Amino acid sequence: MIEAATSSTRASQKLVCFVLHGQQYAADIDGIAETMVVRPITRVFLTPPWLLGIINLRGDVVAVLDLAQLLGLSQTVPSDDSRIIIARHDDRNAGILVDKMAELRSLDSDTLQPPPATLSDSAAALITGVATVQDGSPLQVLNLPALFESDELRSFCRRGPG
Repeated sequence: MIEAATSSTRASQKLVCFVLHGQQYAADIDGIAETMVVRPITRVFLTPPWLLGIINLRGDVVAVLDLAQLLGLSQTVPSDDSRIIIARHDDRNAGILVDKMAELRSLDSDTLQPPPATLSDSAAALITGVATVQDGSPLQVLNLPALFESDELRSFCRRGPG
């Protein structure tokens, strides 16, 4: 069971939570640099549909991804609640477009279950596991290192400042 970060739990992992196509997702807070309001995204010619384009983040060019499409869902349509999560792994970073942010949570690592068998192999490779939140709904925890190391993403992540 996952509890809100304000509760006293023996959590081993802090999670940044967000909603994508009505489903709850999370990523380890250590892999998140910041979140921001959606800004203009410059589309790049001849790139896959899951690569929405690039943004200028304080002088650094950052690719913005449609995580939904990488997970086999339909395209994410930005709204007033949408945000871009700047994720990082090693010296690379990328923006992830999400429908809206949710609260921070703490996860007790032994509550994490394997990704459901209904996910495609490529989508399951991006999910560390699934936990159940207090209201009984599933929370899918992203595997950010796997996302950055995926064949699809590897060539599109810009190396950030060292």
